[in-house]
This record gives sequence, C-alpha cells and structure tokens, in this order.
Amino acid sequence: MQLTGNMFAQLAAEMGNEISTLPDFPAEIRAPQGTLGGVSAFQVELGHEVYTSGDKADVVVAMNAAALKVCTLGSHFNHPQAHFDDDFALYHRHAIVIVDTDSLTDKDLEKAQYHTDNPFTELGIPESVQIVPVALTTLTKEALKDSGMDNKAVLKCRNMFALGLIYWLFDEPMDKAIHLLEEKFKKKPALVAPNTKVMVDGYNYGQNLALNVQQVRLDGDKSQISNCKCQMPTGHYTSIAGNKATAWGLIAAAEKAGKRLFLGSYPITPATDILHELAARKDMNVMAIQAEDEIAGVCTAIGAAFAGDLACTSTSGPGLSLKSEAIGLAVMAELPLVVIDVQRGGPSTGLPTKTEQTDLLQALYGRNGECPAVVIAASTSANCFDYAYEACKIALENMTPVILMTDTYLANGTALWRIPKLAELPEIHPQTVPEELKGQWTPYMRAENGTRYWAVPGRKGFQHILGGLEKDDKTGAISTNPENHDLMTRKRARKIANIPVPDLEVLGDREDAELLIVGFGGTYGHLRAAMEELRSQGRKVAMTQFRYINPLPANTAEVLRRYPKVIVAEQNMGQLAAWLRMKVDGLVPLQYNEVKGQPFVVSELVEAFKQHLA
Repeated sequence: MQLTGNMFAQLAAEMGNEISTLPDFPAEIRAPQGTLGGVSAFQVELGHEVYTSGDKADVVVAMNAAALKVCTLGSHFNHPQAHFDDDFALYHRHAIVIVDTDSLTDKDLEKAQYHTDNPFTELGIPESVQIVPVALTTLTKEALKDSGMDNKAVLKCRNMFALGLIYWLFDEPMDKAIHLLEEKFKKKPALVAPNTKVMVDGYNYGQNLALNVQQVRLDGDKSQISNCKCQMPTGHYTSIAGNKATAWGLIAAAEKAGKRLFLGSYPITPATDILHELAARKDMNVMAIQAEDEIAGVCTAIGAAFAGDLACTSTSGPGLSLKSEAIGLAVMAELPLVVIDVQRGGPSTGLPTKTEQTDLLQALYGRNGECPAVVIAASTSANCFDYAYEACKIALENMTPVILMTDTYLANGTALWRIPKLAELPEIHPQTVPEELKGQWTPYMRAENGTRYWAVPGRKGFQHILGGLEKDDKTGAISTNPENHDLMTRKRARKIANIPVPDLEVLGDREDAELLIVGFGGTYGHLRAAMEELRSQGRKVAMTQFRYINPLPANTAEVLRRYPKVIVAEQNMGQLAAWLRMKVDGLVPLQYNEVKGQPFVVSELVEAFKQHLA
C-alpha cells in the first residue's frame, strides 16, 4: 500500500497538484496480513493550497476485511459493538469505498474479528457511502494466469490492479503511470511486465464497465483533481519525502561549503532512510558509515568534524539519548556537528512508526553541565531540505552542534517540492582559521562573532589538541581554574545566543487577531488549515510557527505579547509552552496537547480553538 500510495501521489504531483501524504503502518517488520493490527495505510490529499494529508478520506481502497473495519471504525476498531460514527470514521459519510470482495470470505471475516457474514451491515456503513465492489484478487489472477508466476507473487500484484482502477476513476494518464512503474522497478526488470499488465488491466476494467463515482465532495480548486493548475513559481518540481529532502539538503550544503559530507549513523526507525540515501551518494563525495551503535555513530562524526568534514549523524529519540554525552564533547570542543532527530512516539521504544514532538526538552537540555546547542525544526516534508541546509550553515559558521528536529509525519510523508539551483542557495562560509594568524593562533582564539576558529589537521603551524576537559581560554591547555571555567561557560552560551536567526512570521489576522496559535515543527500544516478555517468563519485568528527554538527569534516576546490570547499547540504535554514561559517574562499561554502518535485532526483543532475564542 505504501508503494501504491506513493505512485499515485507522485503522479498527482507531476500533473500540477500540491500534495501532502501520511504513510501509516505497523511497527512490526511483518505484521500479520488480514489482522486488525496489520493494516498498512497511505493517505494523500491533493489539490491547491494543500497544508495537510486531510482529516477524513473522500475515497478509500480497502484491500481486505480488516482494512475496511479499521477505516470505518477508526480508533474504535477493537470495540465489538462499534458502528460507523462521523467522529471516528476515517472517511466521510459521502465517501467512495472500493472493496476487494474476494477478501470478504468467512476466514477473512474471522481473522478481522467480525461477528456476522455481512461486514457492511455489521459496521453500520451509511447508505450515503458509495460502495464500489471489485473482485481484485480474482481479476489479478486472471490477468496473470499465463505469466508463470506462483500464486504468492501474483497476489502481491493486487495493489497495481487497484491503482489502475483509481487512475481510471480520476482520469489520470496511463502513459505517465507506466513510466513511473518502469522507473520504480528499473533495478528489477522482471517485475515491470506483470505489474504493468495488471495496472493497465485495472484501468481497462474500469473503462469497460464504465465504472464511475456517483458523488464527489467539491472543495474549491480541489474539485479538478487531475487538472489543477496551481499558481506556483516556475521550475522543476518533484514529490519528495522528508527524509530524502533532509539528505539532499546535507549534500547541497556540503557542495556549497566545499566540504566532504560525512554521516556516521546507526539504523533506527524512522530516520534510517537518511542513511540509506546518503550511502548511495558516493558520486557526490559523500561518506556514510553504518556504525555498530548510536554512540559510535556520533563519535565517528565528531572525528570527521575535527578532520575538517561537514559531519552529521541521524537518529530518533532513543538514539538522541545515547548520543547526549558525545554531543557534549562537540559543545566543549566547539566543533561543527549536525544531529538530525526524527522524532517518534515514546518513551523507550514506544511507538516506532508513529509521530510525536516529545524530544524538544531533551534536545534543549539533555546533556550534563551548561551545554548549549542550536535547535531548529523543519515544518513540512519539503522544507526538510531547507532546514537541513540551514543546520549545516549554522554549524559551520558558528562551530557548534546543531540539532535539527523533524518527525515521523514529515520524514515518511511526501510533498511537492521545487528543486532549487545550487546558485540560489545561501553562501556558506566555514569559520576556518586564516593563514595570517599562523604563529599566534591558539585553539580557542575567536573570531569577531565569538566563534572559535577551525584549524583542520595537517596545516603546518596549526597543530592542536581538543578534548572533553575544560581548556584555558588563552592557551588551550587543560584548566581547572574556577574563573576560567565560568568565562568559557559564558562564552559558549553567548556564542549560541548571538547567532542571528530570522524573525517570527505571523500569518492570518496579524494586526487584530483575538487568538494567536503557536506551534513548532511538523504541526505547521494542521495549524495553518485550522487557522484558515476559523478565519473563513469570520473569526480573528493569527498563527506563528517556531522553526528556530534555540536561539529564539529576536521578536519572540513582542509577537507573543501582542495578542490577548495565545495558545501553544503541540504533540507533547507542553514542552514548547514551558520553554516560552521560561524565555518570555509574564507569558502564560493556553495549551492544546495531544500525545496519540497521530497527526492533529484539523476539525478537532478548530473546535478547541473556538472554545477559547468564546
């Protein structure tokens, strides 16, 4: 289903639509097929001014009885007496539901914990829902009866039949769809022919039977799904996932800075795709090492930073905990290091494939001693590229670790992205020690902005030693002098505090809003959609999204004090709210907190914000 959804989303993007996707799959490597816990889903919203993957689906493809139940009952799928409910169902009351009728056998219904032989009646699916029954399994077997493939391989192609049918229903061009399939399987050419045949047969099936959707929800420009001509800047666009965008941002920054990119990492869901992507980019002078554990991953990166590379390490919350002491070493040695934290549900191993924002205070404070590091956050799958690039720029120009926070929603989700030209990207000027300081330079000599100069090993006259023990400000030798330690602590803190970051941008009713919605990171799209919905109802609402969290933008206090009510909405128990209360005297914001492992639901945000407005 992840492949099917990705292909449909990519084709929609190529046809000029903005997209936002939500892959949602179990944490088990091979969850039992046909069970309620084994349902894998992929949600995509497409059209114009798309901010989220959508609250509820207009069209559902249910490949088996378990998927039908989960989509219909939502979070109540384990309740034996539950029925379709507008509050919990994952699709609209007037949605289109395509069902594989071959997957509704007695065995399938038993595995999905049905109690009767009629799933539609048992689930209480309203008559307003248009059911499109298709014998996907039988038709796929018929399409491939002469292929020589075994039954297991044939059944894996059902998703392509369903995809072809969707292309027919929404008038997508098959020539482009076939090209996408050929690109997807170009390294496995034996899979191209059978999957192409099944997809084309699915398209022809819909055409021959004149299948059509009897109803469709019209929502402004999104009504022209295939032919949306969105007003966007000219250029080359592609559909990109957050992890890939992050990896490409690192590559672009290394190229711009004239440095080799080094990634030392250990595989961890949901950050592993960054390691995969960079390991395949030796042609771009990338060195990626899969270390034996999280600690080794960050320590190899610190070694690479000392040696003069653009050094990075990628992880998720559990790995960030393990890397904390080594990040402290990079702070003490004042070396450039980019740490990417793709947040997931916790604590401990928690919910590895679900999304949260619960690592913020760990990123800010999760190290011993006074140990400041820059913390920034991407807000869309596409701008993971921009903030990965920005993290590298800040690290190289200020000789400091930078923690870039994304999350599972951004990492696995995709969005339409305009591919920039390298010349368009900001310049990066690493803080390299100038040759004229030869003979007078010491390891902690600083530039005008308070940043320690970077002396790459191998330069004659710039030999030096760094380490985790406190060093003398003047000589760089180990020092236990109390005044020197206090001085160095303040210099490290002041260096971070003085890094220039862009001002907060306020959207919506900037001048006269009654309520300011505040968030950070990957909740941007949902908060933006909620704000726009409230404004369409005549409410005076504004919003701002924090991308730079340490240091905070210079206008933070002025913006937060400007409005009569401020509500901080985040997918944790109030970590950003606590940080802002600490940094802005007298600020006592309202809070909206969820820790469900799922993205916000826009309609729920709207109702909660309306209560505070009232």
